[in-house]
Amino acid sequence: MPAPTKPEKPVVRPDYLAFGRPDFGEEEIAAVTRVLRSGWIGMGPEVIAFEQELSAYVGAPHVVTVNSCTSALHLALLVNGVGPGDEVIVPSLTWCSTANAALYLGAKPVFCDVTPETLNVSPELVLKCLTKRTKAVIAVHFGGLAVDVASLRAALPPNIVIVEDAAHALGATYPDGRPVGSSGNAVCFSFYANKNLSTAEGGAIALTDPAQAERLRSLRQHGLPANAWMRFTHPREMPSHQLNELGFKMNFTDLQAALGRVQLRRQSNLGDRRMAIAGTYFHALESSGLGWQEGALASHHARHLLAVQLPLGEGALSRDEFVLALRRRNIGASIHYAPLHRMEIYAVNGAADLPKTDLISARLFTLPISSHMTTEDAANVADHVLDLLSPR
Repeated sequence: MPAPTKPEKPVVRPDYLAFGRPDFGEEEIAAVTRVLRSGWIGMGPEVIAFEQELSAYVGAPHVVTVNSCTSALHLALLVNGVGPGDEVIVPSLTWCSTANAALYLGAKPVFCDVTPETLNVSPELVLKCLTKRTKAVIAVHFGGLAVDVASLRAALPPNIVIVEDAAHALGATYPDGRPVGSSGNAVCFSFYANKNLSTAEGGAIALTDPAQAERLRSLRQHGLPANAWMRFTHPREMPSHQLNELGFKMNFTDLQAALGRVQLRRQSNLGDRRMAIAGTYFHALESSGLGWQEGALASHHARHLLAVQLPLGEGALSRDEFVLALRRRNIGASIHYAPLHRMEIYAVNGAADLPKTDLISARLFTLPISSHMTTEDAANVADHVLDLLSPR
């Protein structure tokens, strides 16, 4: 009887498959061209229109665009009164911007554990971090899976502010079915190059308070009461140049907004393509032993990241070795994220004890996913993952 043949190794990709790539087409190119030809490229009518359209999409009365989600988080904490001596609870499993937003204001980030199934904070884990100095909690919707912020709100004292880091979560929905952005909290979005909606750089804050929205519009433009577009469209009025508070240079531009408006119209199709990529991965790797984030194929998940946890054991590749092996095969696997509580810049008073995050971070990596990919790309990546997981 002939010996069973060993499966052939998958062919190494001839070109590098990036972890995430923006999906721009002729409509985006035409929109940018139109703005360039208009003679007005700064913050103007396109920004105003994009804010209105995004407001309707996320179900929030007000949206204020800024130059990044980092700026959005910073300003959201600022207008909610966070300052020196305050503590802000943040998950350790997040990008550094979440914690840095507190540091910019002289506050202290207090790191919170996350659940292995969701990779998000839970009310129980947040409550363990509360002190008399706690001013705010930043709830990160990791990968595009929304935190149950209604349950978190019910568990917290009413004086503690919730700010949502929704950098991954445009298009996601809360457990009650409402779109992320409609909770009544300050919800911060990112339009960075690899996001589900990309404008190369940029961010936005969705909120309900009209006074806070007006203050944010001033703060993003140095604290001025009127922006350049208002001055341009009302040339016979002498605008006030009085500065009422220290502001910042954090405004969005019409070039970016023109991209954003097209990308917003395409979200349904772009989301469907991400779902197809995720489905291809899941069905190919269902029996691989990889651990999947809860709801990765559910309609409420935005699928900005496809985060999986390796089945580590004796003789298995470490997470870092696994990711590097994929990269050597021209597959842009990535790590989201190195836990912040283990970084020297944040551990000045000693590292926090976060056993769940430590366990997760030793196993967690992200597979390439974008609407620019094909299902054939995902199937090829899955073949390489299975090859690396097979006994040597």
